[in-house]
Amino acid sequence: MTGLVPYLKFDGRAREALTFYRDVFGGELEIHTYADLGNEQGLPDAVAHGILSGPVAVFASDVAGDEASFDTAGLMFALLGTADSATLEAWFAALAEGGTVSDPLQERPWGAHDGQVTDQFGVPWLIGYED
Repeated sequence: MTGLVPYLKFDGRAREALTFYRDVFGGELEIHTYADLGNEQGLPDAVAHGILSGPVAVFASDVAGDEASFDTAGLMFALLGTADSATLEAWFAALAEGGTVSDPLQERPWGAHDGQVTDQFGVPWLIGYED
């Protein structure tokens, strides 16, 4: 895998989040529990390492011990022009389900389309395209 890939650390919701992202973006999902890896730091069934590979790649795990979970202050994931307009609009709508739209996906004065949404896991997204 090349390029920047976010690695999100959740407080017990990594499996749910990764499954949601696979349903939104498509791709292949691989999940390894702490028990699978012989790691005794976390709960045996918690996610020690999860990988979503596809049009959007995401890594995630559940925190163990005193690790801090994901915090989004001052952070946003941008998917600008990463797929065709219909796909990006579908992703925006799916991410908005159970989440919060802070700026609807719409045409801007300069001709591009973009919008901002924070999904149900607290992950903020900027999605946009040019026709």
